[in-house]
Parts: sequence; C-alpha cells; structure tokens
Amino acid sequence: MKARELGHVVLYVRDIERSLRFYRDLLGFREVGRVFDGRAAALTAGRTHHEILLIEVGPDAAPMPPHPRVGLYHIGVKVGDSLDELRAAYRELVEAGVRIVGASDHTVSQSLYVLDPDGHEVEVYVDADPSIWRDDPGAVLAPIKPLRL
Repeated sequence: MKARELGHVVLYVRDIERSLRFYRDLLGFREVGRVFDGRAAALTAGRTHHEILLIEVGPDAAPMPPHPRVGLYHIGVKVGDSLDELRAAYRELVEAGVRIVGASDHTVSQSLYVLDPDGHEVEVYVDADPSIWRDDPGAVLAPIKPLRL
C-alpha cells in the first residue's frame, strides 16, 4: 500500500464556536456542515470533502464522543480511489498484524480504522466518486454505515 496524501485531521475541541472562529473565520476554511446537534463541524479548503473535522467535547469533557479529550482524534491517510484498493490495504494490514478497530462507509469515502504501535488511531481510506461531495457538500455528514469488505 502507498499513502497518496494526508486526507484530513479530526480534532476534539472544548468550544466549537471558538474553534470555528479560528479555522473558518481566521484561516479561511469553509464550513461544510454540522452533525451531533451542532457539536461537530466539517471544514474544507476546497481540495476534498473535508480536511478538518472539529468535535466539541465541552469544558467538562462531556460523554460524547467515545474518547472525550481535547486534541487529536485520528488522522486520515488516503490509499486510493476504489474498494479494490481498500481491500488490498486491508489484506496488507492483516498480514502485518495491525489491529483493525473499525470499518465504515461514509458515503464520500470508505474507511478502515487501525491503531499505530502507540495506539493512535489512523483512518486508512479511499474516496468515493468526487461528484458525490461536489454536487452535495453536505454528503460529508451523511449517516455512517458499516463497511464490509
């Protein structure tokens, strides 16, 4: 497998509005949409469906999401554009003994979630047809479905 690009970063933040003022208003990323009752926002610079996803955990690290803390949730590494490429990556990861902790169909991409040797989560993914998110930017926030390879 070969990483093609760093796709996106997901950050847990204390205050979604404060973070949006920085990433959206100051740095110029465009907000694509929100989920989790407005507690998560996807942003793009236009290269892809989203380069940043902000998830608010609040000042008291409220119980949502599953690992509430401020900081990095996971990084996304694009490895191709087809499910066949993701299946090949899956086989390579399994053969290497990498721990796979999840698999999801995000409509705009399909993903495997693995842990690096220190336990950091890495999303290994392929993009779906780009017209999906170009025609409907809100598709990046479509309900997540299970992925079976």
